[in-house]
Amino acid sequence: MKKLSLLLFSLMLVLVLAACGGGGNDDASESSDSNETSESSSGEDASSESSGDAEFVIRAGIGLNSEHPQYAGLLKFKEIVEAETDGAIVVETYHSGQLGDDRSMMEALQLGSQEVTIPSTAPIANFVPEFAVFDIPFLMPSVEVADAVLDGEVGQKLLDMLEEQNLVGLAYWENGYRDMSNSVRPIESLADFEGLKIRTMENDLHLAAFRAMGANPTPMAFTELFTALQQGTVDGQENPIATIYLEGFHEVQEYISATNHVYTPFVFMISKPFYDSLPAEYQEIVKNAAIEAGKFEREENRKANEEYKQALIDEGVNFNEVSDEAKEEMREAVQPAVDEFAETIGKEIVQEIYDAIEAAQ
Repeated sequence: MKKLSLLLFSLMLVLVLAACGGGGNDDASESSDSNETSESSSGEDASSESSGDAEFVIRAGIGLNSEHPQYAGLLKFKEIVEAETDGAIVVETYHSGQLGDDRSMMEALQLGSQEVTIPSTAPIANFVPEFAVFDIPFLMPSVEVADAVLDGEVGQKLLDMLEEQNLVGLAYWENGYRDMSNSVRPIESLADFEGLKIRTMENDLHLAAFRAMGANPTPMAFTELFTALQQGTVDGQENPIATIYLEGFHEVQEYISATNHVYTPFVFMISKPFYDSLPAEYQEIVKNAAIEAGKFEREENRKANEEYKQALIDEGVNFNEVSDEAKEEMREAVQPAVDEFAETIGKEIVQEIYDAIEAAQ
């Protein structure tokens, strides 16, 4: 009996020691998990503290992806603002429509639930009709003229109109010249538009202009475009070279033609309620940062377009320039549509733009 009791006691002791050893391993594992969690939490806390320590937070959203020069410009804006304010203003950047499309982000700015967005001028025309002046085909003869006009008096006049919509326009950035791609034939003359099914934005002037050139324009959401091109629902589309390349449209389009038919700026805008809440010193920093980052973005966009054009050629796309004579023929064809829409846009602003272009040339 004593031997049996001693044996049972020994077995129990071994089990206890084993359990203690196992508990030690669990503690080590738990300690390791806690360290990882602690490091992760520390990182989140640091980020949170960074925003928490700031006097102001700017949530800046764009629709294009992180590879587009526009996003590089946004990061430059962030860099300048945070450095100049010593972190008193923190800029959070969002790309690829993470905060919504252009229209919804502009509405968020009006409500004060978002601080910054940088849309093209076409959707802005839904809020301020005069911005549709930039939809006039073959308006800007060169990027140098565009810079002079946008950075001049008439450009500022248009930015000032945004205040009535609870928005503040601080600077013009660049989307660039819109070019044609299609899967039927190169566009070398006005006649080559005949019968082409072209996807356009939901823009009445664009639709009228393409009809005047003989095409069949079809408004369609941008998110549906690649599939529509792939399936042949439409023959082609029109966008700046950077967008064509980065969105992969060349994978389902054989021809790209440098029609340069519309020059599209981006407008850097900020929520008026937010901007008004900033001290004058910070307002000046934010405004200057938007202008400085805009100059950077324009340069990056122009370099990128040349690089993307060469990349398209290298990948086997049939790329062609369009002669000045052919562009003039196209411009004359769309002029009746332009004249028709001039009153809707505002004859005064249309004439001021024309005068500014002539002076810049």
